[in-house]
Amino acid sequence: MRDTRILLRTGAVPALLLAAAAVAAATAAATAAPAAGGTAPVAAGQDFQYVGHDDRVHGLTAPKGCVAAEGGGSRPVTNHTRGTATFYREPGCAGAPVERLGPGTVTQVRPYFASVRFSVTG
Repeated sequence: MRDTRILLRTGAVPALLLAAAAVAAATAAATAAPAAGGTAPVAAGQDFQYVGHDDRVHGLTAPKGCVAAEGGGSRPVTNHTRGTATFYREPGCAGAPVERLGPGTVTQVRPYFASVRFSVTG
């Protein structure tokens, strides 16, 4: 813990690495035990994952078009799709986009998103 604080204070750890670590920790926690309510945990290796306002890891495999962010999206987001994920605060991918996340990237989407549009790849 002390070493982490020193690295953070000196700026030696990029913010994206911290976000990736948060996603990895959340994914590991979600796959270690069943989620509340008896639903199956999110499988590691899904194409798109995020931590919702409900503090659960949500994931999609091969998402297409506009998708509602179940649990209200925020915090770490991982896009392992082959296309761009565009985030909207409104349901139904309405309004101005708040963030775009290219393929193979991890970031924080603040303050939240309600829907995501996935570009179609060939």
